[in-house]
Amino acid sequence: MDNKKFDKENFKEKLEASGEFPQLYMFKFIVPNGKENEVAALFPKHEVTTKASSGGKYISATIQAMMKDPDQIIKIYEEASEIEGLISL
Repeated sequence: MDNKKFDKENFKEKLEASGEFPQLYMFKFIVPNGKENEVAALFPKHEVTTKASSGGKYISATIQAMMKDPDQIIKIYEEASEIEGLISL
């Protein structure tokens, strides 16, 4: 999933089919170097693991968080989409 518009209903159906909630969900993002703090701000109570790209221009961020329902996951993706240059994986 990237910054383009996505079909929320289709994504929600896939999340609902992925198992029972609450569940541990893994978020992965790529952001320009310097934007990783904006991603971390979306997850104030969770550890954000980061890794710089080989050229140092981008940072990958991985977060595992317990999500209560598909709507909570979708809300985070919507908030993340506001971060300039972010790519959701």
